[in-house]
Amino acid sequence: MKETGKIVPVDVNKEMKDAYLSYAMSVIVGRALPDVRDGLKPVQRRILYAMHEMNLRHNEPYKKSARLVGDVLGKYHPHGDMAVYDALVRMAQDFTYRYPLVDGHGNFGSIDGDPPAAMRYTEVRMSPIASEMLRDLEKDTVDFAPNFDESLREPVVLPAALPQLLANGASGIAVGMATNIPPHNLTELINACLYLLDHPQASVEELLEIIPGPDFPTYGKIVGREGIRDYFREGRGKLILRGEIEVEEIGRNRMALVVKELPYQVNKANLVENIARLVDEKKLSEISEVRDESDREGIRIVLELKRGAYPQRVIHHLYKRTALEVSFGVILLALVDGRPETLGMKEALLCFLEHRRQVILRRSAHDLREGKDRLHILEGFLRALDDIDRVIQLIRSSSRVSEAKERLQKEMGFSEKQAQAILELRLQRLVALEREKILTEYEELKIEIKKLEEILEKEEALKAVIREELEEIKEKYGDARRTRIVEEDGEDIEEVELYPEEEIVVTLTQDGYIKRTSLDSYRRQGRGGKGVTGIVTKEEDAVSQIVVSSTWHRLLLFTSRGRVFQLLSYHLPDASRSSRGIHLVNLLPLEEGERVFTFISLRDFGAGKHLFFVTAQGNVKKVDLLEFVSITRRGLKAIELKEGDELASVFISGGKDHVLLATARGYGITFSEEEVRSMGRGARGVRGIRLRPGDRVVGAVPLEENKHLVLVSSGGWGKRLDHALLPRQHRGGKGVRIMQTGKKIGEVVGIALAEEKDEILLSSQEGILIRLSVADIPVQGRTARGARLIRLEEGDRLASFALS
Repeated sequence: MKETGKIVPVDVNKEMKDAYLSYAMSVIVGRALPDVRDGLKPVQRRILYAMHEMNLRHNEPYKKSARLVGDVLGKYHPHGDMAVYDALVRMAQDFTYRYPLVDGHGNFGSIDGDPPAAMRYTEVRMSPIASEMLRDLEKDTVDFAPNFDESLREPVVLPAALPQLLANGASGIAVGMATNIPPHNLTELINACLYLLDHPQASVEELLEIIPGPDFPTYGKIVGREGIRDYFREGRGKLILRGEIEVEEIGRNRMALVVKELPYQVNKANLVENIARLVDEKKLSEISEVRDESDREGIRIVLELKRGAYPQRVIHHLYKRTALEVSFGVILLALVDGRPETLGMKEALLCFLEHRRQVILRRSAHDLREGKDRLHILEGFLRALDDIDRVIQLIRSSSRVSEAKERLQKEMGFSEKQAQAILELRLQRLVALEREKILTEYEELKIEIKKLEEILEKEEALKAVIREELEEIKEKYGDARRTRIVEEDGEDIEEVELYPEEEIVVTLTQDGYIKRTSLDSYRRQGRGGKGVTGIVTKEEDAVSQIVVSSTWHRLLLFTSRGRVFQLLSYHLPDASRSSRGIHLVNLLPLEEGERVFTFISLRDFGAGKHLFFVTAQGNVKKVDLLEFVSITRRGLKAIELKEGDELASVFISGGKDHVLLATARGYGITFSEEEVRSMGRGARGVRGIRLRPGDRVVGAVPLEENKHLVLVSSGGWGKRLDHALLPRQHRGGKGVRIMQTGKKIGEVVGIALAEEKDEILLSSQEGILIRLSVADIPVQGRTARGARLIRLEEGDRLASFALS
């Protein structure tokens, strides 16, 4: 009976595990990951070797890609033809490879994502630098292994005279792991190799001085260095890549943004389409037209801006919303001795140097064997020429070649190889000139053999050869860096810089409405004018504060519950003079019943500065300004307020100034700020002035020389006062008279320090504003009532003022 087979029971878990591991290692080693020595995956190595076998060198004619693909498939790589052709195409693309290994003739795709022409149309040959990958292959420099059907042999690795893994990078997805290596500049890589030859213990920081980072074929720039340091040290890191955008003037006060460089592996056509879509969706509303003017000369994407658009803001949004800024995750994973390992840059370079060391040793050993064989033959020639008559007579008297060969060995002492070479010697070599050539070759060969023996015996001689060959590669193929590396802090666009700097007036009402208006909206008027409408308030609302600021300034807003919030000035609505603005509940997470009492404007948080708080009930407190650097969206506690108290003034001080506190009824006290120690944010503070019954603090300023004190009353009156006339007191006193008040003049609404060149902006409760020159305000004594600054309508009162 015929046996049909044998059933072997196996554990299914073990069988699946073994089969999966076998499959995984096959993919890892045989397809997806490059070898650290030559930087090539098997398919790439087989393509180059097949080109070498077909004599497709850079100085030979092109041949059809289909022929090469067929050779690779039939002899070395038993997979799909498109897998081979895709790899071949990538090796020819100058926007994918930093140093292309294939010189392609025909359509090999484009940066727009256009597919290459079919392999029957395109032609290929090796690029000059690819020849360096195969240099000395025939000199036993690398091991060979049988191909898939054991009918041929193929190299396990190429000799690789350059660090191709890092020069061109690699990407691949295996089973359970992936590699993504960026390309680098060949000149920098070789300089680093030369440095490591002499300093094998070099640190990562030293390597970073030589190789600043990756160098992509599409130019562009890398933002920040932290990701570079990470993968140099550990083999993993995250890079931020950006395209290069230039601003060009196109006439009639209009600007255009021109993109000339793209981040690596960004599809240009998709990018242009995405920008156009964002323009249509009004997400890039400042762009009026998108054009792709790219040609053979290079990339040129033109984005025309609308009149009045601010280029930096558009550039910021382009980086934020399009592929003009992308991240590149580096995974420096390669095969080391057949096993996948994640390497730092130093380890990868040392692996390449060790490979070159082995290649040169094997090549030297091969050349030494051949040199000694040749020397042995030349020695035979010289001996034969010295006794040529006997040699000729012996050969002529022999009946067969084998007899002549045997007699040369026995009678004249030649070796078998020498005897064979003598028998093959042409008669023309017997002339005197030829003997001289043989002697010269013999002497030169002896010198060459001595050099080869030194290379094999002395480490320094071996290093000298490695160094010389690397210098030769650098000289032939090295080029300038393409990708710029910019510091993160210096190149990252500050959000405030996305808007042109402009002087603005920030207006706050008692009900919590806030807005910003260009200062140019308010023309200067003479003293005593009626002003212009600065805001239309709703009934029972009134302007509580105005501040002249800048679109690049921050606003610190202080609330009735002692909290502080931060807003950037340009986040406020840009409103007309008569507009009411937006309610602060739409900008800040205010609690029920909480309202903003006062705010200040500042450009930055500097060391050595303080915030000086003054409450309506006369308490003062000083806090280091750096305590307010990190104000969260929910705000910070700035001061503890007593029941019924509120903030009257907050200003920035130097910590050692003299300060003046002014009250509504025209009294003021001057004392040294040093009498108030620096406190924490949660403290209540200490007494600054002892108030008279019914009085309250309305303002405070740090005093400066050569500036006058400006006082303004609710009746629209004001004056300038030389603060040097005010007595210096200690905090806690009642103060002295600084301005006359009364029914007609009204109460003091605020104070400020100003120079004659300054301007002042006055705002009434009904929203009427007037802009005056400080020089128009008279200088008067402590008890004077001042002069009329603005003529108010019946029932209207002055609410606030600010210097501009």
